[in-house]
Amino acid sequence: MIVERIWTANAYRNFNYLIACPETGEALAIDPLDYRKCLAAAGKHGWTITQILNTHEHGDHIGGNKAMVAATGARIIAHRNAANRIPNMDRGVGAGDIINVGKSVELECLDTPGHTMSHICLLSHTDQPALFSGDTLFNAGAGNCHNGGHPKELYETFANQLQKLPLNTQIFPGHDYLLTNLGFTLDREPDNRIAAQMLSKYEDQNPANGVVTTLEQEMEINTFFRLQSASVIARLQESFPELGDAPSPKDVFLKLRELRNSW
Repeated sequence: MIVERIWTANAYRNFNYLIACPETGEALAIDPLDYRKCLAAAGKHGWTITQILNTHEHGDHIGGNKAMVAATGARIIAHRNAANRIPNMDRGVGAGDIINVGKSVELECLDTPGHTMSHICLLSHTDQPALFSGDTLFNAGAGNCHNGGHPKELYETFANQLQKLPLNTQIFPGHDYLLTNLGFTLDREPDNRIAAQMLSKYEDQNPANGVVTTLEQEMEINTFFRLQSASVIARLQESFPELGDAPSPKDVFLKLRELRNSW
């Protein structure tokens, strides 16, 4: 499996992805908003884009579909419940469905509600797994729930799916929010030395050449995985004294998500 991450450099800080089969040169485009850059990258490598995967239905993820289909004839794949919100969808998928790319690439669909209720993440069947997480999981952060999502479902996705993945899973999100998210982590957990070191290291990074974290790193720097940290809980109790002395991980997550909405 070959992964090409495409930095759109737009106001929304989107990442697009091409996943290619090295044997056949067939490629899957994930959320190809900047279809021109995606087509150029495929052309540079001699790949043929045959499929499009939309992680969810928001315009900054499906906005390149029409032009990409016109240029390549690619089939559009998305969550089966998004068919009435994603025009001309060819295949609806759900939890456990497999997307094959060429002869050698297998990608497993995870049904990951929260950011929206029709959100798909893709998990590669490779020696080192890769998670293409759309707007569910960001580097050092979690997706918002403003436009068709629900925080309680997002918590369940984190607790019951994401944190159970192999620790060496690489994280490929739909946007670059790393520095802002690290800032939130440090606001919530000022003594998190690993987050502070990463913020210092990458504060001048070009997102086109940015960091790819693993789930193991996310457990250290992403406050939405650090729900039992004494520092996180203590800071949260300052804003929400009703949490009490021993809040549940779910309550911590929901209050963190609430704070992040206005941070």
